[in-house]
This record gives sequence, structure tokens and C-alpha cells, in this order.
Amino acid sequence: MNITEIRIKLLSNSRDKLRGFASVTLDNLLVVRDIKIIEGGQGLFLAMPSRKLCDRCGKCGGKNNLRARFCNDCGVRLREYRGEVDERGRPRLYADIAHPINQRSRDFVQARVIEAYHDEVERSKQDGYVAARFDDLDYEAYDA
Repeated sequence: MNITEIRIKLLSNSRDKLRGFASVTLDNLLVVRDIKIIEGGQGLFLAMPSRKLCDRCGKCGGKNNLRARFCNDCGVRLREYRGEVDERGRPRLYADIAHPINQRSRDFVQARVIEAYHDEVERSKQDGYVAARFDDLDYEAYDA
């Protein structure tokens, strides 16, 4: 499978570790959006698109995220540790929606996206720079 397009949305808020978002097109057939580009202790890395994990209230069956202390529907107090734990013993709060199958694939995608990110940063320094359009996504909330 080939990466046929990478679009980068740079974020101007440098107080946060989130540096931008990527949209990756595979073989002009499939798009993976909401890939986060994050500044970590050892440089840039990618966080794949994910969703918050939820469970159901034992009393009313209402859906709540795993950090919720009280049910969103009936207000009953929820047990504190309700979710699965990861290999480090920490609660697993998110699940990837799309992700590479193995480390080799992750390294390939990450290298290409980070290269595109650096290219976009360089283009952004030029006069007349116009950022890539992401009209179908709401990234402005992160720039505040």
C-alpha cells in the first residue's frame, strides 16, 4: 500500500505538545484523518485517531466515559476503576480507530508524516504561505 497524499494542519499554540494534525491518503482509496503530531521527550511522534472508551451505568444503563464519577443520565456514583488496564497497569481510556499493524508499518507511516510536517513548517515560513484547507474538520478549537 502506498501513501499517495499527506495533508498537514499546523497548530500555532506552542504551549501544548500537540504540534499539528495529519490526514493520510492510502492508494487514492482510503483516508485516515485526525492523526495527531505530538512533541515528546524524544522528538515528534504520531498518535493515531482514537475514541474514548465508555461503559454502562449499572443502575440505568446510561453510557459514560471511564473517567466519569457519576452517571450522565441518572447521577448515581460510579465505581472508580471500571475499565481494563494496559500492560503498565494504567487504565485504558482510549481505543485506536485506525492504526498500523506492526512496528515496521508504524515507523514507515510516522517517518513519512513527520517529513511532511517538517516540509509544511518550512513552507509556512515563506511569504505568501497559504495553509492546507481542512474545511471538513474542526481543528480551529485546538488553535485557541
